[in-house]
Amino acid sequence: MKVLGIETSCDETGVAVYDTALGGARGLVAQAVYSQIELHAQYGGVVPELASRDHVRKTLPLVHQTLDEAGIAPGEIGGVAYTAGPGLVGALLVGAGVARSLAWALDVPAIGVHHMEGHLLAPLMQDEAPPEPPFVALLVSGGHTQLVHVEAIGRYRLLGETLDDAAGEAFDKTAKLMGLPYPGGPQLAALAQQGTPGRFHFARPMIDRPGLDFSFSGLKTQVLLAWRDSDQSDATRADIARGFEDAVVDTLAIKCERALEAAGCDTLIVAGGVGANRRLREKLHVMTTARGGRVAFPPPALCTDNGAMIAFAGALRLEAGQRQGLEIGVVPRWDMATLPAV
Repeated sequence: MKVLGIETSCDETGVAVYDTALGGARGLVAQAVYSQIELHAQYGGVVPELASRDHVRKTLPLVHQTLDEAGIAPGEIGGVAYTAGPGLVGALLVGAGVARSLAWALDVPAIGVHHMEGHLLAPLMQDEAPPEPPFVALLVSGGHTQLVHVEAIGRYRLLGETLDDAAGEAFDKTAKLMGLPYPGGPQLAALAQQGTPGRFHFARPMIDRPGLDFSFSGLKTQVLLAWRDSDQSDATRADIARGFEDAVVDTLAIKCERALEAAGCDTLIVAGGVGANRRLREKLHVMTTARGGRVAFPPPALCTDNGAMIAFAGALRLEAGQRQGLEIGVVPRWDMATLPAV
């Protein structure tokens, strides 16, 4: 089955074709992603109405482009998957409307995919043998930082989540308060590579208390105070960025190890935009190797929002016989624990 995947949950329009007959990473036939960064940069953040309008302009052209690159005709599509939530309601409705219309016109099944499940399953598209459940997943995407015990595909138990600012939000907001342009998270991480380790040491939030929840708002405040009291030179900005990144990475690694112990697992998968952070990857690799386990990441290109992860997650559910009716419905707030098993 060739499954068309459409992602429009926020500020990136993603389309992909996944062929279940090929298996593994080779199943990804073609994909395209259009980012709205330039559109929202002048506002310093995503404007929901503008995001929705841009998805209206870009989704169908990207569908045609992806099908052309895949070398397949619309009639060869065997199913359509789309992001049904969580996300911006207007943006979600654009993707859902396009996907449902295509499925109806082609007389093929359609399935709404949970955005975070798409991220969670993305590491399973890698070339070598993908990890099999049970394992622990660290999801660090946008406004989400979650630790999930994956008992089986579709059977998820939340172990911990962010109580305020997620890791990705903290990266973006910290970058903004130090004068870096939107989106600041990736620029802050790049700047941290030039910083001096240890010059600025920030607290590792909530590691001194039980539980697996996260809270990064206090860390953001510490950085703000350090920046205001500094000479605000380029060198100092880089050193603060390094101190901030070290604090986030250490916190995530400590919580991940505790989650593995709590779940009785030695396999960790990491997905979402922050999952592309080089220092986080190195830290988690060292930690899991020391435990005799392993950590799996998606390729950097699949860490941010994309249609490939939606096509893959949708393909698994369509193969399991799951279908949905013709109604166009989205779920801006959606608990992943309510998903049916595959």
